[in-house]
Amino acid sequence: MNEHLADLEPSIVWRHFQTLCNTPRPSYKEAALRDKLIRWAESKQLATYVDPVGNLIIRKPATRGMEDREGVVLQGHLDMVAQKDANIEHNFEYDPIKTQIIDGWVHAIGTTLGADNGIGVAAALAVLDSEEIEHGPIEALFTIEEESSLRGALQLEEGILQGKILLNLDSEDRGDVYIGCAGGVDINVKKAFNAKTVVDDQIGVTLRIDGLKGGHSGLDIHKGRASANVLLIRVLNALQDQFELSLTSFNGGTLRNAIARDAIAMLNVNHLVFAEIEAALESLLNDIKNEYSQVEPDLRIKLSVGSPAETALDKDDQIALLASLNCAPHGVMRMSIELEGVTETSCNLGVINLEADNSGKLIFSSCLLTRSLIDSAFENIANKAKSAFLLCGADVSFDNGYPGWKPDAGARLLTQFLKVHKESMGYDANVKVIHAGLECGIIGAKYPGMEMVSFGPNIRGAHSPSEKLEIRSVADFWVLLKSLLAMTSIK
Repeated sequence: MNEHLADLEPSIVWRHFQTLCNTPRPSYKEAALRDKLIRWAESKQLATYVDPVGNLIIRKPATRGMEDREGVVLQGHLDMVAQKDANIEHNFEYDPIKTQIIDGWVHAIGTTLGADNGIGVAAALAVLDSEEIEHGPIEALFTIEEESSLRGALQLEEGILQGKILLNLDSEDRGDVYIGCAGGVDINVKKAFNAKTVVDDQIGVTLRIDGLKGGHSGLDIHKGRASANVLLIRVLNALQDQFELSLTSFNGGTLRNAIARDAIAMLNVNHLVFAEIEAALESLLNDIKNEYSQVEPDLRIKLSVGSPAETALDKDDQIALLASLNCAPHGVMRMSIELEGVTETSCNLGVINLEADNSGKLIFSSCLLTRSLIDSAFENIANKAKSAFLLCGADVSFDNGYPGWKPDAGARLLTQFLKVHKESMGYDANVKVIHAGLECGIIGAKYPGMEMVSFGPNIRGAHSPSEKLEIRSVADFWVLLKSLLAMTSIK
């Protein structure tokens, strides 16, 4: 499948990207791809090693005459975000990604493409594959579960990497080089509510918000896009103030690091007030559409009628839960004072679920992800979220915390990168700090003194079905990577 990818240039990179598209690899399910890469590496007589958590390292000796160069680690992650359009049938554990080319960009058909970070992994594999590139000792480090928890980097075996230079291939803007990133922590919330029984005069109402752009909770959080979770919470609070209604379920978002594109809630209401609810919702929708007219033109709120659910939240519990959700932090908390135009601190209300279990209770869970360039700042936002959910008596825990990557504008590697970039590309690179959780900070904490930069081709719409990869920028990315590996000043 995806044979047209192998016809693109540089073919050595695109052939490996084709393999990644053809091999299902959502977070937690990277084993099949890892095993395939091990077999490939062994066929090339390259040494492989899998550390205790499941990260893969493939080693390639230096080319003749480059043995005295410092070792370079090419780093990317095997997993991809699994998101699809609602009308698409796709099982990310078993189905390959179907791709198409439109106006110089590679797209998936109705799903995420996995260029994040498939194209970086493909470039590293191409280096291992090539017999024409000059380089010192190479280690390709392919981590697991980057998109879900950063567990691969967090539990990376210490002392196993030999290289002193790390090229992270997980950035998404051609012409930019990243020298710092945000740290962050997951905020996990859970509460079991006792449910009440439905009365006879009620009907079931389904309220759905969709048509939103979504996107990456770090890279896109400053763009003013709407969160379906936040909007649905707003709508439910507004309706609750006017009408007697009982919340029976809520499902919004699928990933803590993706801005929720759709959310759905089910309610029990008295059939006599349904027309009034419709009118109130229409007025509220007009207000919301007016607020987001420039950024979310396809926003939709749909109301439909069905049978009532058997159980619903008690009124007091419902008020408390919606109050907690309404207070939960979401969006940009602060822009950086030192770095113009850079988000310093943010939080994403990524996933919300409320479902009845077999015992008749309603189980609420939510996952938020807060990020910051300053570790103490994301810790503060995590504690604010905890305070919000104390309003409904929920249990709150923090997980998968990871440090940021502190920028060093005077680093030797950066100086060399900028020189090579200007010589190979003909223009200066932009030095940036990214509001996302690159694995560099985590790896750097385990390997003090390792110099790092991050760069990549143009990817747009990561973490959503609109994700696309610019073909021309991949060629530039490959030229730059080869030039960096061949530079003679690293000794």
